[in-house]
Formats: sequence, structure tokens, C-alpha cells
Amino acid sequence: MKPLELLKQQLQHIDGKDYGAYQSLKGQWAFSYFELFIDRIPKDPYAPPSTGVYRARVPRDKADFSGDVIKSRTRTIAFRDYLARQFNLSCSIYNRGRRGTGNSGIIAISEPGQVILDRTSIVIDKNCIEARFFMGLPAKGRSINARIAESMFFEELPQIIESSLYAKNLDLDALDRHIKVAEDAEYLRDSLCAAGLVAFIRDGAILPRESGVEQKPLDTSSVVPFKSPDSLRVSFDLPNAGIITGMGIPKGVILIVGGGYHGKSTILQALELGVYNHIPGDGRDYCVSAPETVKVRTASGRSVVKTDISAFINNIPLRETPTAFSTTNASGSTSQAAFVAESIEAVAKVLLMDEDTCAMNFIIRDKRMQELVSKKHEPITSFVDKVRQLYEEHDISTILVMGGSGDYFSVADCIIQMIAFEPYNVTERAHTIAECFPTNRAQEGGPTFKSPIRRFPLEQGLNPYNEYGNLRITAQDPRRLIFGQNTVDLSELAQIVETAQTKAIGRAILYAKHNMDGERELIQIIIDVMEDIQHQGLDVLDNSLTGDLAQFRGLELAATLNRMRNLMVNQRKKSSLCMVND
Repeated sequence: MKPLELLKQQLQHIDGKDYGAYQSLKGQWAFSYFELFIDRIPKDPYAPPSTGVYRARVPRDKADFSGDVIKSRTRTIAFRDYLARQFNLSCSIYNRGRRGTGNSGIIAISEPGQVILDRTSIVIDKNCIEARFFMGLPAKGRSINARIAESMFFEELPQIIESSLYAKNLDLDALDRHIKVAEDAEYLRDSLCAAGLVAFIRDGAILPRESGVEQKPLDTSSVVPFKSPDSLRVSFDLPNAGIITGMGIPKGVILIVGGGYHGKSTILQALELGVYNHIPGDGRDYCVSAPETVKVRTASGRSVVKTDISAFINNIPLRETPTAFSTTNASGSTSQAAFVAESIEAVAKVLLMDEDTCAMNFIIRDKRMQELVSKKHEPITSFVDKVRQLYEEHDISTILVMGGSGDYFSVADCIIQMIAFEPYNVTERAHTIAECFPTNRAQEGGPTFKSPIRRFPLEQGLNPYNEYGNLRITAQDPRRLIFGQNTVDLSELAQIVETAQTKAIGRAILYAKHNMDGERELIQIIIDVMEDIQHQGLDVLDNSLTGDLAQFRGLELAATLNRMRNLMVNQRKKSSLCMVND
């Protein structure tokens, strides 16, 4: 461990030199109440933050947090998440921001959003609490500015660490709430299946967000708090919050109906993110969904690789068999059929759909269209004809937002109408309407739902190196993964909420490549990766100890793989795994 005086001397020595001279600072430095590890320094002031690795280690006995904060996996993740947020807040208070060329002057940690995630930005072992962050060492052009660097190392960074990683300087009541909310949400989610539910929204929840791109809750003065209909109200006795009530959404085929702007899509958005634990005050902190819930939508133009879409599409003119459908430019209906098939393959148990983001010919084909265009001339089997089969044969529930067609009334188990942002159980009335006004449409697509043929990925084509031969796996936002020379469009994967998750998914694909031998099934590869992360942590994905990775689900890992245009797979009719009830 190097003494601080040497760090000051070294900064003075390299002042005004070329930016590359900062490399001499790498190593381990002993500060008075933390240790600083400089593992990797960018060679250019314009380099992205992910190219630098800085770690500050605080002894746990000096940090002085209660052992209760790490007595379970859920509590440990919430504790680390809270510290990451405090570090991020302290950066905004004590770091003076950009001063010079490019990223000069910045001290930053991977910024958390509204959900509580397992992150590599804060890591805890039996001895230390470790924060991983980025420092943009300052420059004028490409010349080192040691005066500002010295201020960053000896003033700003110690203030950030002291204010965010030591119990005496934190609001321990807020930390306790953070942990308990996560613990209660996890308990709720684990309780859904036994209660015959796929989701729960608590009474009093604040569901609307500030905007379509902002996940913070809308100002409560202009929001109608959620209130469950009596017929769907259930209660749970939580470990910390005690008894809470709210709307339980049962297994089966569920419709959410209503007029425009009455809150249908807001409900669905809460459900799609109910797979995560939310921070206190988010408004959705006691709103949970089954962990295997997937939001499915259309994605015209995406690639599809040897996917069995025959449950929905057959007899495509001038095309290969739909049991091994491939395209580099999927239509709206074929992309959605592929998404459903891929989700089943990845063991989804709940599908969420919003008619606004669905291909209409995939969702419904009414009686009049059936009369005009006979089935022998229509390759597409609408979802309305398969949704009950999915549930009854494979125990896959569907929650569908529908405002334009009543044809689903006949196949739905529960129908919830939103009126001025308040839900009403209208199941009985909707079923009566369906009986009084039969559509007389013909059921199409056969009597059963055959499971998709399984696929076995090959590592060929998944090249992580750019045109210069350098490993390049990164993301600038949650919706675009850069993998080698390719950019993977993830814009329809609504359940990826942070850029750190996208980066971790990219690393997971690289990690999984050695298992893609054409013999291991896609789902088994996903399971193996997720189990390794579970047992060894996210660091198993990247040996550089980066701080910008966050937990993702196997469902999103599978979905990302399926959107890689160079993916290659083998197909087999028989699987070694039983992923659905065949």
C-alpha cells in the first residue's frame, strides 16, 4: 500500500505532461479511513467512464453498520443498493463536476434508478465495503492538470466516501425503510403463487409516472391513488409493514378494458415492472408481479432465427416452414409470434400485452374478416384463439389491455374496467354481453397449443471484437447493446430499466459463449449463467471488477440473444428439458 505523500509527489511530477502519464498513478493508496485501488485509468480524457476502474475499500468494523443489514440475500442487496444511492448523492454534493477536457473533473458511480437491484458498484465481503466508481482525471487538451486532480483525490473523494459509506453519517431510519420495503416486496412476490395470483397492486399505490421517459412518480396532488374493487381485494400480512390490502390479479386470462386515458396502460406498466423491488416512495413499492412475467409487443424489422412460430403462423406463401422461421426483417405479426414463442422457450409464466403495441392481426381476426378472407388464405392464427390453450395446457397466464374489441370477453377469466383511473370488476357483465351478442366467429388454429421446438445455440457469429480487434461490449442506454461490431436493438424489452443491466447482459452473452456448442439447449445455457451469478455474484461476468453491472433476469438474457442478428442455432424436436407441461 503506497503512502499519500507519494501520491501528491507523483501528481506534482506529472503536472502538464501528456495525459498518458496518469498511468503512473495505478496501484493501491492508503488514505486515513479508506484504501484506494486504481486498477485502470483511461488513456484519453474523452474515454467513456466504463474504461476506468477505481475502488475505495472501507473496513466493515469502522463503517459500523448493524449485522442485520446483511442477514439475508434480499437485505444485503437492498443495503448495497442504498449505499450506491448515497454515494451517487454525495457525488452530486461534493464533486465539482466537469473541469477541463472531456470527462475531466468527474467523480461518478453507476446511477441507480427507481428499482432495487444487485449491483457491482457496491460490494461487501467479510472484511470490507467496497465502492467502485469512475474518476475523470483532469486535463487541458491532453495535458495533465494536477492541481484539480489533487483536489479530487484529497478533498472531494474523501468527503464522498465519508458521507456515504459510514453509518454515523447516514440516515439509518431511511436505510431501515429501504431494506424493509425490499424484504416485504420479496415476501409478497413469493406469496403470489400459493394465493392463485399472478400480480398484486396495493391500495393507495401511486402508479402514474412523471412522463413516458421518467420513472419517478407523478406529483401526488394530481394523482388518484389506487383502490381495489371489493371483489378482487386480498390482504397479506407482511414481515415488516404488517397487513396490507390491494387488488389481487388471478391466474388465467385477464383483460384490462376501458376508454382512452382512463389508466389501462398505466396499470400494465406497473405490472411489467412489478418483477422488481422498488425504492420507498416510488408509489409502486408494494406492487408485485410473478417473477416469470414478460411484456410482449410487436417489433417490426427485428431478426428471428429458426424459431417455431407454427402455433400462430402457417402456410406462409413462398417461405420456409414456420417451425424453423428465420428472417432479418420480421413483420409486426411474425415478430410478435416469435416473441411469444421465445418467451415460452425461456419459461415465461405470465404474458403482458397492450393492444397499443401489438400487431392487430395477431391479436384478433373478427367474424367479418373471416368471411371475407378464408382461413386457407390467412396464415395467421390470432392470439384470441390460442390464449386459453396457453393457460389450460401450459399454465401460462395472459394479462391483456384491450379497448377496441370485445371478442376476448368469451375467453377471459377476469375482466377489469378502468374508469377515471379506478378499477372495477366487470367480469360478470362482460360475460353476459358476450352471451347476448355472440360474434359467431370461427375458432381457428387447432384444438391444442403445441410447445415450440427447442433450439441449441452455436457460438459462431457472436463476435465480441470490433473492427480493430478490441473487445467491445457496452451500452450507452438500456435500449442498445453494442456487441463487437453490431448494435442490438432492445427497444421493445420494456423490463430492462437500467443501462447497467444491458451491459451485464452483454457480458453474460460473452460468458455463455463457451457453452454454445450446439449440444446445450438455450434455456439450459440461460439457467447455467443465472446460477453462476447467483452463487458467485455478477463479478463472474467480468474479471476487471467493473462497477457498472446490475442484475438482470434470464428472460431478458434470452430475449437479447434472440435479437442478435448473427445468432446461429440448431433445432431439435425432442428436448432434454421439460419447460412447459407438454
